[in-house]
Amino acid sequence: MSRNYWLCPLLFVPALAAGLDAPSAETIVQRSVAATEQDWSLAPDYSFTDRDVSSKRGQPQPTKTHRVLMINGSPYNELVAVNDAPLSAEEQAREQEKLKRVIAKRSPESAAARQRRVAGYLRQRKQDHAMLSEMIQAFHYTLTGEDTVNGRKVWVLAATPKPGYVPHNREGRMLQHMRGNLWVDQATYQWVKVQAQVVAPVSMYGFLAQIKPGTQFELEQWPLTSGLWLPKRFVVTVKATALGIRNENSRDEDDYSDYRLESPAE
Repeated sequence: MSRNYWLCPLLFVPALAAGLDAPSAETIVQRSVAATEQDWSLAPDYSFTDRDVSSKRGQPQPTKTHRVLMINGSPYNELVAVNDAPLSAEEQAREQEKLKRVIAKRSPESAAARQRRVAGYLRQRKQDHAMLSEMIQAFHYTLTGEDTVNGRKVWVLAATPKPGYVPHNREGRMLQHMRGNLWVDQATYQWVKVQAQVVAPVSMYGFLAQIKPGTQFELEQWPLTSGLWLPKRFVVTVKATALGIRNENSRDEDDYSDYRLESPAE
């Protein structure tokens, strides 16, 4: 499953001099958001591999691995493996033919047609980015200590709903009922890990659906360069019902690898 990455960080901030006290939670969060904003702007320049393991209503789904390519302004998912087995020669040929057709279709597009196609991709990125902004506004952050994650020194912050917060969108309404933790790299202010979980039921789309406690997500990131960090793993576990009765529980785990800087085709 290709996911648009509403959590990606990138501004390099020099480490604090040894011996100085840790900055405030507010300062750490503000600088980490600046890092995230810059990463966000650079992420579309990279292709990558996305391995998706999922289940729906308790039933495992086929594990699919895609190569996610940026082609003329929007992504294309090229299937490269199913259940961790490479495609057969015949299947590979079909996927290559699909890719060629997409390139052939997008290359001669008029400016208006390209704009319409790219607009959908940008809308999703804007929605995901809005979620990031809401996270910063919706939570009160407390610096709870220090830790080491993957050999890197991090600050650990706890996030709790901020009293009086007024959500601006559907995602913000969910954040009112969540709490979590944030691990921030001390050298770069990048987000090393984020965890959050729903702690009270959340109604969505009126009475049509309800997100329940136990819903949670976890993001892990890694440094691609000295300044750029991109997602390594993203897991979403949803506990939900539709119309009060239908089980809509699901779990999606995306593992990202093999990032490559691409020259965008125009």
